[in-house]
Amino acid sequence: MATHKKHGNWKPATEAVRGGQMRTPFQETAEPLFLTTGYAYEVPEEAEARFKGAPGYTYARYGNPTTTMFESRMAALEGAPCARATSSGMAAVSAVFFAGLRPGDHVVGAKAMFGACRYVIEDLLGRFGITSTMVEGTDLAAWRKAMRPETKMLFLETPANPTLAIVDMKSVAEIAHEGGARLIVDNAFASPALQRPMDFGADIVIHSTTKYVDGQGRCLGGMILCREDFLNDHLQIFLRNTGPTISPFNSWVHLKSLETLAIRMRAHCENALKVADFLAGRKEVTAVLYPFRPDHPQYALARAQMSGGGGVVTFEVAGGKEAAFRLGRALELIDISNNLGDAKSLITHPATTTHSRLSPEARAELGVSEGMLRLSVGLEDAEDLCADLAQALEAK
Repeated sequence: MATHKKHGNWKPATEAVRGGQMRTPFQETAEPLFLTTGYAYEVPEEAEARFKGAPGYTYARYGNPTTTMFESRMAALEGAPCARATSSGMAAVSAVFFAGLRPGDHVVGAKAMFGACRYVIEDLLGRFGITSTMVEGTDLAAWRKAMRPETKMLFLETPANPTLAIVDMKSVAEIAHEGGARLIVDNAFASPALQRPMDFGADIVIHSTTKYVDGQGRCLGGMILCREDFLNDHLQIFLRNTGPTISPFNSWVHLKSLETLAIRMRAHCENALKVADFLAGRKEVTAVLYPFRPDHPQYALARAQMSGGGGVVTFEVAGGKEAAFRLGRALELIDISNNLGDAKSLITHPATTTHSRLSPEARAELGVSEGMLRLSVGLEDAEDLCADLAQALEAK
């Protein structure tokens, strides 16, 4: 296969279409999909060389040409030296922690994060002698106070799920590096179209590519972006021997989706802001959270780190769970779903879905109330979305 000639000054929009492209001798314009578990060698010496590290493929668990293109394109968009795809976003999260940590190590994490990530950090790592401290992500003093000599990783989401809290990546990265630790940032809510955490000092970036990278609710996938030292010293051997391998078909779907990521994210942002402004004017709504609204607690920081506010709006209705469920039952256009990042608008009740594993006290500490709803604003006409929300809010 021939690698597409790379131009050193390509802009992100060009990288999203051309980055990492490889062509077979057939010179296809669409990236090829390779469905194979193994690879043949011309002679035994070639197999020996591959297993000693020579370039080339040996087995689908170790690598696949379609997946390589997906990884290369994501690395180009994120400004990362290395990228490795996984079978899901949580496979990426788990692989980073279990590859890079040992018994006795310590992790500091921002409290406002996806419930499954908190489970991995607080419960699963603890079984292997890895301790953790959860802090308020917007409180830099809390990050500093939580640092220990054995702290090896700091983990955060920004914007966070579902509160859309924004964390100062540059300052937290400085705290991590002063203590000899790595900063890991989950960038799934923003995508590389809106922010690049490595530009702010992050050492590792994680994605659930199931979300905005795929963009249409089709295929599971995850991505780990890192520097060569972490890949060579920790991640590569872990991935090869534990096998959280993405399907080549899913890689191909996500690879093709990257071509329209920037265009889609602009539309998501435009719609989300219109919906957020609409909700803010409704008497039934007691709070609206959207990073690019001036009333967001970290509005200035969001504007400094992101080029757009994202496609998620979180809001709270008066009347708690009963009112939130009544709204959900009355919706006619917007779907009830715990997924996000789809072209279709999706709404969920975090307290009973994504954050249901947390105790009521932990949810209250995060601000995840019984009346909170997380709306992933899709690509429908914003007027139709607002009309659907209006009639649902008025439902008895």
